[in-house]
Amino acid sequence: MARIEFPDGDLPEIARVWALRPEMSKAVGNLADAVYNKSELPGREREAARMRIAQINECPICLSWRIPELAAQGVDEDLYAHVHEAQGWGGYSTRERLAVEYAERYALDHRNIDDAFFAELRANFDDAEILDLTICIANFLAFGRLTEVLRLDQECAVIPAAAG
Repeated sequence: MARIEFPDGDLPEIARVWALRPEMSKAVGNLADAVYNKSELPGREREAARMRIAQINECPICLSWRIPELAAQGVDEDLYAHVHEAQGWGGYSTRERLAVEYAERYALDHRNIDDAFFAELRANFDDAEILDLTICIANFLAFGRLTEVLRLDQECAVIPAAAG
């Protein structure tokens, strides 16, 4: 059960909650749209980072959520199943492994993201891609935690419905 009250309706809680702050709803929706529809990162890299954040947040919604359209980019259950062991599993590219490691460091030990790690990132991603990945990771972390902390329902809408 959710920890806060919001209007009743047919939409999932994750969409109805935004009626409490409609002035923020549009911005949240725009960020979600940018992350899921405008990121220039390959789906496997983005999804590997998303799943690592989902594990860290222990968010059942995020852990079970899949984007069927990404199967065409090679996003499969093996990708999701091994993110907790990304450094030792041979099924990831260097960039996918780095995306997982960056997500983990960002969420758990951001002050320990050192110059050596950034040099490795920059050797494999250009600066625009690093910014893209950072924005995606920040979104996954923030809204996965929002969902968990507020105990919103077990359905997830990528783009929250604009309220009002």
